[in-house]
Amino acid sequence: MNAITAARGWEFDRPVPPHGYAWWYVDALSDDGRHGITIIAFIGTVFSPWYAWSRRWGAGDPENHCCMNVALYGAPRRWAMTDRPRTALRRGPDALQIGPSGMEWDGNALTIRIEEVTAPVPGRLRGTVRVIPQAISTRSFLLDAVGRHRWQPIAARSRVEVALESPALRWSGPAYFDTNAGSVPLEQDFVDWDWCRAPMPDQTAVLYNALRRDGTAQSLALRVGADGAVEDIEPPPAAALPRGFWGVKRPARSEDGMARLVRPLEDTPFYTRSEIRTRLLGREATAVHESLALDRFAALPIQAMLPVKVPRAFR
Repeated sequence: MNAITAARGWEFDRPVPPHGYAWWYVDALSDDGRHGITIIAFIGTVFSPWYAWSRRWGAGDPENHCCMNVALYGAPRRWAMTDRPRTALRRGPDALQIGPSGMEWDGNALTIRIEEVTAPVPGRLRGTVRVIPQAISTRSFLLDAVGRHRWQPIAARSRVEVALESPALRWSGPAYFDTNAGSVPLEQDFVDWDWCRAPMPDQTAVLYNALRRDGTAQSLALRVGADGAVEDIEPPPAAALPRGFWGVKRPARSEDGMARLVRPLEDTPFYTRSEIRTRLLGREATAVHESLALDRFAALPIQAMLPVKVPRAFR
């Protein structure tokens, strides 16, 4: 299943080559189902039009396009994704600072300090998010045939404590922490992909499917145990979900062939994030699901729209 050597996934000082990327991803839903959060720290902001234009016409320096993307779901909703220059980036093995926001691993938990300005309507997004893994997984996977893209589910079974000052919001719930890294742009090697994680009381299912540019496909289906052990399972049957508002497909999987859209979290011309109900590992589960259409992202008309939600800071 293209597993590779164990890696310490939160190495925030890993080299990122020109035109490449690294990101660290956290998502969580509240125990009461009312709230959700997604946080992605990027070096080489893969969904930034500024980085796309730099790769197309400039040096494609990933450190000159970094950001801390924060999205709140439920009430209130907020979005922040400011593309920042290399002068805003400071990092070491266990700490990453991007502008006024940062992540730090202390050996037991990941603490994320958020100080961002929202878009498209400017406002403050400030507070602390603490991710406490139940166990750490060191198994990594190659997403392509030649080893240019890697993914590691660092802590698929975690808890989160959200303490925001602006907006005033406190909650806790199950969380997930992973990382991706690559040496070339996503759209160079992939047509589309979808991903899903479904936490359960004693295990978590993670699904990752990618259609590559060479016509081959990658399909990962994993069970993460309470001890962090990652095991391959048979990919469940395909299940239909409605397309997004912009027509983006939401391919899903479920053991009974049926999945249900609970609520859309993000719905854009090239990307969807959703809360769904599905059946995995013999149980009904609430899952976070993503789908990405990379031909759409690469289209210049769509990239021309993105600065509204992805502004550029110049210092």
